[in-house]
Amino acid sequence: MSTLLVKHMASKGLKEVTILNRSLPRAEALASDFPDVKFNIHLMPELMAVVESHDVVFAASGSEELLIHKEDISGMAPRDDTVGGVRRFVDISVPRNVAPDISELEASAVVYNVDDLKEVVAANKESRAAAAAEAELLLKEELRAFEAWRDSLETVPTIKALRNKAEAIRAGEFEKAMGKLGDGLSKKQLKAVEELSKGIVNKLLHGPMAALRCDSADAAAVEETLANMTALERMFALSQAGAQAGGRR
Repeated sequence: MSTLLVKHMASKGLKEVTILNRSLPRAEALASDFPDVKFNIHLMPELMAVVESHDVVFAASGSEELLIHKEDISGMAPRDDTVGGVRRFVDISVPRNVAPDISELEASAVVYNVDDLKEVVAANKESRAAAAAEAELLLKEELRAFEAWRDSLETVPTIKALRNKAEAIRAGEFEKAMGKLGDGLSKKQLKAVEELSKGIVNKLLHGPMAALRCDSADAAAVEETLANMTALERMFALSQAGAQAGGRR
C-alpha cells in the first residue's frame, strides 16, 4: 500500500516525503525504489512528533489497531495559516489506523478515509461520464457538419460543367454573329457585343448557380442542393456533355 501511495504521489510531482515504519531496512528499501524523491525516514516511536510537524498525514499501514487517536491530536498546535490551520489525515488503511472522531476537532484537524475517497471517485466518475456524453454530442454535430460539407462538394463538377456549357454556347453564337456582321464593326463595338453576351449568360446562370451552392451544415439544405444538382444536370444534359468532353480527350 505504501509503495502504491508513494508511486502515485511521485507521478503528481512529489519531491520529498517523510516515512515512518517499524523497520528501518523496509523503509530504506522503499526509498531505493524512488531515487527522484527525497525520503526522510523515521521509526514508529517518533510518530506523534512527526505528525505534529506535518500538514498532511497519510496512513497506509497493516496495523490492526488505531495508531492515532483524538486525544493525541487535541493537544497539538494547529498548522499555520497557509493550510488554513488544519492538519489533514488521509487514512487508506483497512482496518482504519486513524480515529475518525479526530474530525470533531474541525478547527484544527480533519480525517478522510476510504469511504470518503470512494465518494470522491464516484463523483469524479459521474463528472467524467457527463463530460464524455457532452463530447460525444459535439463529435456527432461535427461529424454531421463534415458529412454535409463533403456531400456539398458533389455539386462542384456540376457547377463547372454548367458554366463551361454556357460559355461554349455563348462563344459559338458570338462567332456566328460576327460572321454575319462581317467587318462592319469596330474593335470597340466588337468588345461591347462580347461583353453583352457574357453579361446575359452570367445573369441567366445566377439562379442555377445559387441553387448549387450550399454553405450550410444542415443535412436538409444539402439534400435540397443535391436535388437541384440532379435536376440541372437533367435539364441541361450536363452528364452527356461531360461524356462527350471525355470522349474528345
